[in-house]
Amino acid sequence: MHPSPLMLVAIALYAILVGSSGPLAYAQLSPTFYDQSCPNVSSIIRGVIQEALQSDSRIGGSLIRLHFHDCFVNGCDASLLLDNTATIESEKQALANNNSARGFDVVDKMKARLESACPGIVSCADILTVAAQQSVDLAGGPTWTNLLGRRDSLTANRSQANISLPGPFETLEGLKSKFNAVGLNNDTDLVALSGAHTFGRAQCRTFSNRLYTFNNTNSPDPTLNATYLQTLQQICPQGGNGSVITNLDLTTPDTFDNNYFSQSSSWRRPSPK
Repeated sequence: MHPSPLMLVAIALYAILVGSSGPLAYAQLSPTFYDQSCPNVSSIIRGVIQEALQSDSRIGGSLIRLHFHDCFVNGCDASLLLDNTATIESEKQALANNNSARGFDVVDKMKARLESACPGIVSCADILTVAAQQSVDLAGGPTWTNLLGRRDSLTANRSQANISLPGPFETLEGLKSKFNAVGLNNDTDLVALSGAHTFGRAQCRTFSNRLYTFNNTNSPDPTLNATYLQTLQQICPQGGNGSVITNLDLTTPDTFDNNYFSQSSSWRRPSPK
């Protein structure tokens, strides 16, 4: 029996949580790390996400992206959450995060609730870890057991974030290189983690070049399905507001399913025979 596409996404997300923590950190991680000191950590985080979803249906995708972008830069250490100071250049202003990464206010609320229940116990790195898992579960996707016990970084690395984080215009070879750099497999992890785009939103500016001036040709990307192209052009008119957002999955935008994979095939123009 082969694992489902959704389970592959769960496995790949789990690989990020473990693999990006480094061998020493992995040896210290445990699913029971907070059982005595803060037994309600997952339910508290889940409750905050459920509240946020009432007014922001895209928060689940945003929280997964925060965790992904944190782990891709020197491991899962919550360095992405640090603000600018006299000695810190925040990763929030890295190219892949600036005016894009969101959900920090929800993470702050999680931290405040946990500090009230278990002062000084739960790390921000573990909050992001649990938030990603709970976001997938609440959206109807697969779940997994979290290994917890990470420590928070006291500094950030914006320059490394600019190097390590995949950008919206990354080539396939570039993606492979960046995944390899953090110990992830191109045959399964890259494909499976791409499936996390089954929910969430994208800004027009990240793909509008494919709608009008693909590769400086003054024409749309010829591989795009004509119906899909027309739909996107209506949402993102040429010269329009690049900050307008559209669903990554046009049919079930807030559900964690396998539509990313099926739509990736159906929305491409058939190859000439």
